[in-house]
Amino acid sequence: MTRSDATFGGSFPYTPRFTAAPGFHMHYVDEGPREAGVVLCLHGEPTWGYLFRRLIPVLSTTHRVVVPDHMGFGKSDTPQDRAYWLQDHIDNLERFVLALDLDDITLVMHDFGGPVGMGLAARHPNRVHRVVSTNGPTPFGQADLMERVTANAGVSPWFQWIAKAEADGSLEAVLGQLGFNILSTLKLNGFENNAIITDTWLDAYGSPFASPASCLGAIGWAKGFATGAHRFEEPDAAAGRAIRARPALAIWGEADRTLHAEHFLPLFTQLFPTAPVHRLAGVGHYCLEDAPDEIGGLITEFIRQT
Repeated sequence: MTRSDATFGGSFPYTPRFTAAPGFHMHYVDEGPREAGVVLCLHGEPTWGYLFRRLIPVLSTTHRVVVPDHMGFGKSDTPQDRAYWLQDHIDNLERFVLALDLDDITLVMHDFGGPVGMGLAARHPNRVHRVVSTNGPTPFGQADLMERVTANAGVSPWFQWIAKAEADGSLEAVLGQLGFNILSTLKLNGFENNAIITDTWLDAYGSPFASPASCLGAIGWAKGFATGAHRFEEPDAAAGRAIRARPALAIWGEADRTLHAEHFLPLFTQLFPTAPVHRLAGVGHYCLEDAPDEIGGLITEFIRQT
């Protein structure tokens, strides 16, 4: 596990906080005024709160910015006896939000943070005030959800690799070495700005996966797709009505090779047909690495206007 006090050359200077509410030590950042509305930032595969390091200081001047690391990622524990399917991450986030009594939440979701965050919204719609997708899908009971997931998997190098690796038995072996192959994994999913690659950056993303035992989170997320183990949360009618009425914003790097805009942005526009959608040319899947300043500005202005 990454040392809780690691700042990676000062690039992640935030005080580490932990809660055992989800049944393991879950790490989170909690910056900004406690009395303000909450911006809850949810990462995906195979990243952690470090992905939001440039967003935290921008938003925490006016809001309470809370950034948890999902089970098996970042500075959170990687229990060896737990399941790592989507529904387990939703359960963990729910316990986390209730333990901290987070309310008036602006969800900022990347990658699988999208389905985890939308799962929370389905269970606790009254706690969610705004929805922001940053290359993060927004599954919320849409009739064509699985059709879109399947179509995307057919053209995404990452999902094609997952299917092949699960079939030939190499998925655990390869993802169990993420501490060594983190760069190739991040590159397969896609970022365009190679100038960000430094030893410090590689250490920040690679050190949470120092051994095969510490890679269960990353393995579980991939394996869940290959085996059909993930379960998307289904909102009831009241939750559906409540969330559809919320202010929402989509920001999508168009060079995303993992989650293609043509397959996943319609999930967002079905829910929020009048919401603004910003498509960023030349920006990859890890949009918060490629365009952090632009995204920070868009989210700040969105929050101010709503």
